[in-house]
Amino acid sequence: MRDRFPLLLVAGLLVAGALGAALLQGSRRGDFADVLSTYRSTDKGARALYLLAEESGVPVVRRTQDLAVLEGTHGVVLLGVDVEGEEDRTPEETELAEGADAGVSPRDGLNPLFASPLDKTEHDALLEHVKRGATVVYAPWGARENPFLDALGVELRRASSELGPRTLLPAGVTPFTRGVEKVEAPVQAYLRLRVGPGPLLDGEDPDAPVQLAHQRNGGPLPLLVDEELDAPVAALAWYGHGRVLVLGAPELAMNGMLGRADNAAFWLNLLAAASGDGPVHFDEFHHGFRNERSVVDFARRYGLHLAVAQLLLGLVLWAASLRRFGPPQPFAEDVRTGGMDALSATARLYRAGRHRAWAAGLLLRELAQSLGHAAGLGAHAGAREVETALRARGSTDLVTLLARTAERAANAERDADVLATAEHAASARRLALSARKGSPPPGKDHTP
Repeated sequence: MRDRFPLLLVAGLLVAGALGAALLQGSRRGDFADVLSTYRSTDKGARALYLLAEESGVPVVRRTQDLAVLEGTHGVVLLGVDVEGEEDRTPEETELAEGADAGVSPRDGLNPLFASPLDKTEHDALLEHVKRGATVVYAPWGARENPFLDALGVELRRASSELGPRTLLPAGVTPFTRGVEKVEAPVQAYLRLRVGPGPLLDGEDPDAPVQLAHQRNGGPLPLLVDEELDAPVAALAWYGHGRVLVLGAPELAMNGMLGRADNAAFWLNLLAAASGDGPVHFDEFHHGFRNERSVVDFARRYGLHLAVAQLLLGLVLWAASLRRFGPPQPFAEDVRTGGMDALSATARLYRAGRHRAWAAGLLLRELAQSLGHAAGLGAHAGAREVETALRARGSTDLVTLLARTAERAANAERDADVLATAEHAASARRLALSARKGSPPPGKDHTP
């Protein structure tokens, strides 16, 4: 225990530091969550939007599973979620793109390791979900193009970070802008809506409902436009029998923005329209919140390198715990004295009862068990079996000492015979120990 005290001390300090960091992190009221997560209650979070929907009677839930399997036609909200295959495209040389930045999501701390993009399987499943008639609200961060927007006929043009908060006006009378006069929020990207006839989807009826004809003939429908630039910031795109609401201003969902202008009313209209045959699902899986607790999911959430580092740390601590720190420590005086007293009392009992042969046999049996491990035998092997195994391995010196110990033990009638048996057993143990270490046996020669 004393030898491992430094290791236990270091482990205790690490645990205390981890608990202290977790306590401080928890006291920051949700700052641990990803940007635009409904679990985050700071300025960069969207917790207020989730609570607003609950208080207004809109059925909402937080989804902590991936989007590979989607059933029914319930709505899905993706806030600041990346899509696998995103790429930067050079925007046209217009006043909207001058001085624009890349629009990288401002994640804090280790959140970039927790968040994961929407992979191809989820992307295809989400499009199929929309095609069946579901509504998706998608607010990408920045202006990076991705396959999901390409399928909807929507392109992004970067907005200059120097423009600041913009005033957005309804582009027309729609259910999504009912009761909304203006919306205020910083704009990350302006939308370019693809106009013109498009190919029919698989199995699509040419005489399908009005929204399909509108998609083929007019493209996505603008919902919000910039008051000064008259550029679309929010649009409604149809895909199959469903629809996708694209927002180029993801900061519109942040906690600090809901109280400005008619932002809250606009969001309630969107969420009410997104509700289908079930509650609206706010995606939290891609913000790093998952139900699974397996090793694979740990690696997906925190990164494979952290999982491997934790495994290596565990192996190092385990290996270090098997080694002592410093030279062997002497036994305490009370332990040494107690052991000597017990040994002396046992010797007196054997001597008074004339159990010399029994004592010598115990010495031989303990020696056979000790050498049996080196000979590859079990703990119950007898002296003859151990001697045969050692002779097969070529350990002639150990065979000789074991044979002489057995001979002394068989003829032990006096105290001197028991003492000689103990000396032969001790010599055999020293020889076996030196053979394992590869050095000559310490002390006197093992031959009697």
